[in-house]
Amino acid sequence: MMTFLFISGGELVIVFLVVLLLFGSKKIPELARSLGKGMYEFKKATDEIKREFRENTQDLENEINNTSHSLNREMNSINDAFKEPSTPDDPYQHSGTEELGKDAIDKKNQDNDTEGDEKEITRE
Repeated sequence: MMTFLFISGGELVIVFLVVLLLFGSKKIPELARSLGKGMYEFKKATDEIKREFRENTQDLENEINNTSHSLNREMNSINDAFKEPSTPDDPYQHSGTEELGKDAIDKKNQDNDTEGDEKEITRE
C-alpha cells in the first residue's frame, strides 16, 4: 500500500470518513476553500518578505559595489604612480649595472654622508 506522511492508504480512508462524519458533506468544500485561502495568504506574505529583503539588500549591494570600484580606482592610481619614471637621484632606481637591494641603498647613503663630512671638515 501507499504511505503518505507516515499514514498508509487504509488510514487515510478512515481519516476522510471521520472528517465527513464530523463536518458533513456541505462543510467540507467550505473548509477546503478556507484552507486554500490560508495557503494563498501564506504564500503572498512569504513573497512580500522576500521582495522587501531583496530591496533592502540591493541598497547594501550598491554601496559595496561603489566602494569596491572606488578602491580599485585608488589602487590603479597608486600602481600608476609606481610605474612613473624615477628621477636620477632616486636610490631605488636600477640602471642595470648597480647593485640591487638594501645594501646598494645603504652604500649610496653612506657615500652621500661622507661627502657632507668632507665639506664640514673643509669649512673648519
